[in-house]
Amino acid sequence: MRRAAVLGTGQTHHRTRRIDVSMAGLCREAIDRALTDSGTDWSQIDAVVLGKAPDLFEGVMMPELFLAGAIGAAGKPLLRVHTAGSVGGATAIVATSLIRAGVHRRVLAVAFEKQSESNAMWALSIQPPFTAPIGAGAGGYFAPHIRSYIRRFEAPDHIGALVAVKDRQNGALNPFAHLRQPEITLESVRESRMLWDPIRYDETCPSSDGACAVVIGDEAAAGRSDNQVAWIKATAMRTEPTFYSGKDHVNPRAGVEAANALWTAAGIKDPLDEIDVAEIYVPFSWFEPMWLENLGFVGPGQGWKLTESGETRIGGRLPVNPSGGVLCSNPIGASGLLRFAESAMQVMGRAGEHQVAGAATALGHAYGGGSQFFSMWVVGQQP
Repeated sequence: MRRAAVLGTGQTHHRTRRIDVSMAGLCREAIDRALTDSGTDWSQIDAVVLGKAPDLFEGVMMPELFLAGAIGAAGKPLLRVHTAGSVGGATAIVATSLIRAGVHRRVLAVAFEKQSESNAMWALSIQPPFTAPIGAGAGGYFAPHIRSYIRRFEAPDHIGALVAVKDRQNGALNPFAHLRQPEITLESVRESRMLWDPIRYDETCPSSDGACAVVIGDEAAAGRSDNQVAWIKATAMRTEPTFYSGKDHVNPRAGVEAANALWTAAGIKDPLDEIDVAEIYVPFSWFEPMWLENLGFVGPGQGWKLTESGETRIGGRLPVNPSGGVLCSNPIGASGLLRFAESAMQVMGRAGEHQVAGAATALGHAYGGGSQFFSMWVVGQQP
């Protein structure tokens, strides 16, 4: 298997409505920045992999077809990836696979969402044949799982607010973030409106327009780079049904198995000691402690304790979401790729004000659907 590396990354400025650009313009904003960051031009891109959450989120079916020209895919292989909210991560992994298999030398991965042109709540609430409708959108679906976590491990009710404050303050350091709230406080979060018990308004992600792109290259392409690249040390994807007898929505089996496979492939024995920074998909603040356990950083019931200790802040033992994460920007189709790109930016030393000092190894993580799709990678400064 050949080595692969992230040569460069790019993302848009994320907003509630990007009425200044079309879908094509949104993608190009991220792509152009990724090409510049990687020192790559269009002629060097061998293939394009595009990730997109459900088409109904914009109401445009198979947008990759009309976007082909704008994203530089005309006349080149173009693949579409869709694994619900984890799609951005899956897009990066598919692009990586094309490099590792020796099919291509440089691949452009791009993912986007322009939610302002439709309604995600409506899109999630339709009733396909033989499928239970989700009448309250993602928040209403996941709130019972959070309540189960709190009851199972007797977690204090302020943990979600602690995560929200941390991530929103981190987002204030990120010029691309949708929500930038340096003055947010624990008290203001806990006084915000209750949406889906126990999730309050300030503990949930925004609805964002945005895009992200990364250029992934083989060892020869990485060797020609004038800047530090992010070597892709391991990737993993796992899937399980949304519902089945015995499914644990608090600690999904697919996430556990993906993490175990990832750490094994990366040669990591103790992720809490060996990972310097983690970009974890946290759309509702309580998912930070839940996913810390699911990923194997700590044991069952210990995630909220790690969060409460302050060790997931920048400067802590395991900084989580120094970019602000999904709680600050959530263009759903791109959110997973943003986690992967931000982890790469950390080890390349290009994260700006939210750079974690000494970050040499990082995790990028995404999940999607009813906690059924999981995608993750480990990147490092060294191959």
